[in-house]
Amino acid sequence: MGNSKKQEGFFLMGSNQPLLETRDLSVGYRNHALFKDLNLVLEPGKLVCLMGPNGIGKSTLIKTLAGLMPPRSGTLMVSMPGNREKQIATIINEPSSPGHLTVEEIVLLGRYPYMNWFLRQENTDFNVVRKALSYTGVEYLANQRADTLSDGQMQLVMISRAIAQETPVMLLDEPTAHLDLNNRVEIMNLLRRLCREKNKAILIATHELDLALQTADLIWLANRSQSIQADIPENLVLDDSIDQLFQFKGFTLKTGRVEQHPVKNRFFNVNGEGYAWLWTRNALERNGYGIRDEAQEKISVTESDSSITWEKDGLIFNKVSALLRYLEENQS
Repeated sequence: MGNSKKQEGFFLMGSNQPLLETRDLSVGYRNHALFKDLNLVLEPGKLVCLMGPNGIGKSTLIKTLAGLMPPRSGTLMVSMPGNREKQIATIINEPSSPGHLTVEEIVLLGRYPYMNWFLRQENTDFNVVRKALSYTGVEYLANQRADTLSDGQMQLVMISRAIAQETPVMLLDEPTAHLDLNNRVEIMNLLRRLCREKNKAILIATHELDLALQTADLIWLANRSQSIQADIPENLVLDDSIDQLFQFKGFTLKTGRVEQHPVKNRFFNVNGEGYAWLWTRNALERNGYGIRDEAQEKISVTESDSSITWEKDGLIFNKVSALLRYLEENQS
């Protein structure tokens, strides 16, 4: 580029550019390429999810973008001055043993790029750490040792450390691995909020397809052809790119549902709306019934602020389980 200059293995771009960009980047090892000719960008305020089958090279790409591994060929460009530690914060999902450190001490490690030769912490550093812990909601853990934390708490602490590093780019490798659903949702929502409120560019390597489709601004879909297809989630669903790559068995991505077959050969027209209507359909299909608008048998679902009722054959049921029991006992 016109005014680019090389800096610590990266090229420094001019202003008004993506925060990180690759040009014809080849990623892998000395005798083995995982990806070739990648031309990708990370933009401020955008959450990007890197997805693909196991072993395809997602972690290697994250490490290469972070400057932890050299590219086989091509160029990495960043738009931020300073050393790499002030440009990119990285959370790699690898075993570590910070058990003897407190949460505050771990997060304080994110301030290392800003410390002098004597590694002396200033009041500014402690203020940044406190704000980072507050942002992730774990300030109450500040004096707790790392080996007493749950996996979810530890991941929030590592994100706090990356926040304290005050970089415009964050790269994370499987930040929700081994977490329960509640923690996975919390982590993804937190990272999305960081993009929106702090204008960061965040790239996550993840297997959380359902969460990525609902939270990511962009998905980098790693293909077996050593390329990456970058697009918004909706396009990748509607053009079958994700289906073709993962080859789902018994799951329809367009509907987000497991395929069900009406083994009982009995069909219902279900009238209603809202969550109760959706979960009534789910219960019927899960039990082997079919749903058709033109079906002769009708079920009505009525949902109010205080109750849900189901009507079939003039009878009223207060639980969907009672409706199912009635259908089982009264086969047509």
